[in-house]
This record gives sequence, structure tokens and C-alpha cells, in this order.
Amino acid sequence: MAFLSDTKFRGGGCTGGKCAVEIFKTLVRRKQVDSAAAEPGSSSGQHHVLARALTVPHLIAIGIGSTIGAGVYILVGTVAREHSGPALTFSFLIAGIAAALSAFCYAELASRCPSAGSAYHYSYVCVGEGVAWLVGWGLILEYTIGASAVSRGISPNLAMLFGGPDSLPSFLARQTIPGVGIVVDPCAAFLILLVTIVLSLGIKESTLFQGFVTVANICVMIFVIVVGGYLGFKTGWPGYELPSGYFPYGANGVLAGASTVFFAYIGFDILANTAEEVKNPQRDLPLGIGIALSICCTLYMLVSAVIVGLVPYYAMDPDTPISSAFETNEIKWAVYVITAGACFALCSTLTGSLLPQPRMFMAMARDGLLPPFFSEVHKKTQVPVKGTVVTGALAAFLAFFMDVEQLSGMVSVGTLLAFTMVAVSVLILRYVPPDEVPLPLSFQETVDSVSKQYVICNNQGEDADKEKIDPDLVSETSVDFPLISKVSRNLNLNFEASISEAKRRKIAGWSITITCIGVLILASSASSTALFSPLRYTLCGIGGILLSTGTILLTWINQDDARHSFGHTGGFTCPFVPFLPIACILINVYLSINLGGSTWARVSIWLAIGVLVYMFYGRKNSTLHNAVYAPKAHINEIYSSFSQQ
Repeated sequence: MAFLSDTKFRGGGCTGGKCAVEIFKTLVRRKQVDSAAAEPGSSSGQHHVLARALTVPHLIAIGIGSTIGAGVYILVGTVAREHSGPALTFSFLIAGIAAALSAFCYAELASRCPSAGSAYHYSYVCVGEGVAWLVGWGLILEYTIGASAVSRGISPNLAMLFGGPDSLPSFLARQTIPGVGIVVDPCAAFLILLVTIVLSLGIKESTLFQGFVTVANICVMIFVIVVGGYLGFKTGWPGYELPSGYFPYGANGVLAGASTVFFAYIGFDILANTAEEVKNPQRDLPLGIGIALSICCTLYMLVSAVIVGLVPYYAMDPDTPISSAFETNEIKWAVYVITAGACFALCSTLTGSLLPQPRMFMAMARDGLLPPFFSEVHKKTQVPVKGTVVTGALAAFLAFFMDVEQLSGMVSVGTLLAFTMVAVSVLILRYVPPDEVPLPLSFQETVDSVSKQYVICNNQGEDADKEKIDPDLVSETSVDFPLISKVSRNLNLNFEASISEAKRRKIAGWSITITCIGVLILASSASSTALFSPLRYTLCGIGGILLSTGTILLTWINQDDARHSFGHTGGFTCPFVPFLPIACILINVYLSINLGGSTWARVSIWLAIGVLVYMFYGRKNSTLHNAVYAPKAHINEIYSSFSQQ
């Protein structure tokens, strides 16, 4: 096991292949779980301590509020008409199961690595700095555009609630700037600034606000389920009595509907960003994620089952399916209740979109990848107020001036990228967990000293291995010098065990790589319907073979014993590894590829900007820039030797 130093990456001149190798090594350098900057007990982390105030009820409120948006009030009609028909409930169920795969992965990593940053932090610990930066940069885009898009959807619903499109006061109503044709939305910007103020007051205060609007939204959904169920039994459920049957579009339609409504479950991952503010993250975070997702799935299924039963799927209004279903049954006043529910859902989702962004900024700034301005935490409220204000101001600016509806597809890219890397991180944690710890440059002499000692021990082990060849000598030594013989055998066994473990880690690492390559080829070729059929099927076969080979190898080899002591122990453990994470990777990669070329073109521009920011700022200012890496197995000895100097 080698002792490494990252001091050679401090800058200086480098040319050709040497420079490329050095840049690659900076991209794959990994940090320790809960770095010193994030630990409350460290002197350097006193300005970064968040208030530990959240419990399971708080997490459930945040999870449900961030997940159930106004989309459910529209998706029901669109998906039923175009994909699922009366089987819409099964589409929500399948999508919920797919989302649960990612939730299992999040639950394990959130309990093992309870730190702000969620998928960014997990990727930094398990994969490397380069991938972690792209994940964090993508999530920044998701949260900012998501908040702006949600706020833009609130003003028309408020106008409808108060009587019509022109019912809002003139200073809040949408207006068109003469000459340029830009439609500004003062109401959207005002709501973002209002939520920003609430978030700056403290985590408990903002959670109380989100809990209130979430309960109001749930009450509206229960109203739809109860009253709609009564109307269904009264009218005989006409939506289910159709000649086309329960599956008019077949199994393919149900699956297509599931891929569409999958995005209605996005939001539970925000809970992982609050890990540092949870009183007992090992217990509460998995419970909060699981319960919130279960409640969301149950509400989605019940609402869809009621609405598709009240009105035939082909007669649904694609824009206002729930309101029109009640209006068809002579309950026109229900439109106000449902519109109010949509407003509550949007406000709750807006809060959930703005909440994690400052914590993402804070996590990246603590690692040196962003300016330290974002890492500061207010002493009184114990939240990153500066980051919250910057986030709110940026989102309010976009919501005021831009129609971000065309950019809303970019939100899904950040989420799916994060889901994918979280699943990959689970595989790495189980099979090849990081076995090196980054230390400050001041540990260099101590690391070198300990390194020399272990080099001598390894040489002795090799000598003992050579001497073992002569059986007569071994027998004679065992009789005359039993103690020397015992020590020699132990050195030999340890040396052989280290070689065996190195081979296992190498096989596991290549298996994970082969699996990911197979997933990418299979998902890409399966989605390329315009591709020449023989070539498409050939690529699908190659991808399937690589995926199967990697999965079989990961099933055959043992998981790393070091996983039991990785991070914080005693938390949730993801079941069915490696099958569950691999299925999660396959689903998320397939959905990512099917987002469309225009969406990926826009995201590529944002990611290219992120690469430039990282290369010119983050890479040089990273806290790992001058790090000295030492084997985790010897870290206690290194600390002991350093303290004695």
C-alpha cells in the first residue's frame, strides 16, 4: 500500500503527457468523510456549524413538500390521455419503485456521510473531485432554474384563485416591456424574495413554514380522493367502464407513462442536503426519506385512481384534469379548492428548491472549490445566510425577466446525474472503499518516516516468503526456534493476504467500470430508434454482455470488509447490492439520454462553463491541493508519531 503526496500538483510548469497525468490525478483525488473543515469540534470549523434541530417529522415535511408539486394536478391528464389510460395508477407505482431504488442508495450514503452537499459530497468521497464538481455544478443549475420555474407558475394560479387572469394588483401582475417583448413577472420575484427571508431566519422556522403549506396541500389531495371517491361510487366509475379495457396502450404505454411521472418523485434527495442539521442522521435520514417517498407514492396513486375513474381518459382536459373532472360532475366550486392546492404545492416546492442551494454552495466552498464567502454561517440563525441571499437574488432575477419554461428540462439532468453517481458511489463504497486518507502537508515527514518502516517490513515478508521454499529448513527452524518460525509465518501470511486483497480490489474496480460502460452503451443504443437496426441490435448486445459480465463478477467476488467501518457506522444499509444500484444506474442513464438533444445542448454549455471555473479556480484552491495521502490502516500510527514530534 503506497504513501502518496499531492504536493506535486501545486502548479509550476508541466508539459505534454506529464501535465495531462497530473490533471487527471487531481480529478480523481478523494477527500475524507466529514472533512476537518466540517467537523464541529475542530477549530477551523467553528464558523461552519449548522444548527442540529431537525427530527423525523421535520424531514417528512421537507421531503413531501419538496416532492409533491403542482405537476400532479396536470400530469394526471396528460399521461392518462397519451400513455397509460385507466392504468395510470400502475405508472405511478412503477415510477415510485424506480425512485425507491435511488432512495435506498441515498439512505445508506446519507447515514454514512451525514454532511451538507448530498450527492456532491458522496461523489467527492467515493469517486473523485472532478466528478463531484460536475455533480455539484449540475445541482446548482437544477435548484436555481427549478426555483425560478416554480415561482413563475404561482402567479397565474393566484390570479385564477382571485377571479381571473387580470385579478392581481398591477404591481404584481405580469407585464410586457414595450419594444423588447420581455414578459416580466413581479409576483414570482416577490415570492422568491419572501421565501428567501423565511429561509434566512433558521432551519426550524423555514421547516415550520414548509410544513404548514405541505399540510394544506395534502388536505386538498385528500379532498380530491374522498369527494372524488364518493362521486365515483355514485356514478359507477365511468372511466373504468370502457370498451378499450384497462390497458388501452398496453404495457409499453404504462412504462412510457412511468418514465414521464418519474420526475414527479424528484425532491426526496433534498433531505440529504440537510444532513448536518439533523439531530440523529443515522436513524432519522433513512426514516425521513422512506416515509416521505411512501406517502408521496400513495397520494399519487390514490388521486390518479380516482380521477381516471371519474372521466374517460380520452375526454380528460390535459391542462386542468382534476378541476374539469369535478366540473363534469356538477361540482364547479371545487376548482377553487384545487387551485388553492396547486398554489400551496408550488409554494412548498419553491421552498424545497431554495433550501439546498446555499448548503451546496457551503459544502463546495469548504472544500475550496468556491470562494470562502459561501461557507460562512450566521452565528445567530446558524444557516448560511450569505449563500441564501445570493441564491434568492439570482433566482428572483431569472424569474422576473426570463421565461424559464424552455429551460425547465435542464432541471432533470442535474437530478438524474446525481442519482446515477449516488448509485455508483454505493458500489464503490461496498467493493473498493477509499483506503487512503488525505492529510495536511505538515504531515509529510511523519508519513515518510512511517512509510520507511513498512517498506522494511514488506522486504522482510518477501525474504520470509523465499525462505519458505525449503521445507527442511522450515521444519528445523520450527523445532529449534519456534518463536522465529511463528513470526516468519505471520509475515508471510500478511504479505499473501495483501496481494490477494489487491487483486480483489482490482477485479472489483474493473467490474464496476465494465458495468457502467455496458449501461451507457445499452441505454444509448436502445434509445436510438433512428439508428440502423442491425447496428442498433449489435450495440444493444455488446452493452448487455458488458453489463451482465460486470454484474456477475460483482456478485461473485466478496465485498470489502472495510465497508463496515467506512464513515459513520450503525446506519441504514442498502439491500440487494450489487443488483439494486446497477438497476438504479440503468434507469437513470436511460432517462437522461431520453431528455432530448436540445436539453443536452443547453446543459453542455453550462457544464463547459463549470469546467472552466474548476480549471482556473477550483483545482488550484482545493483543500486537497497540497494534501499528503496515507493508507487508512496506518493513520492512527501516523497521528501518534506526529503528536510526539
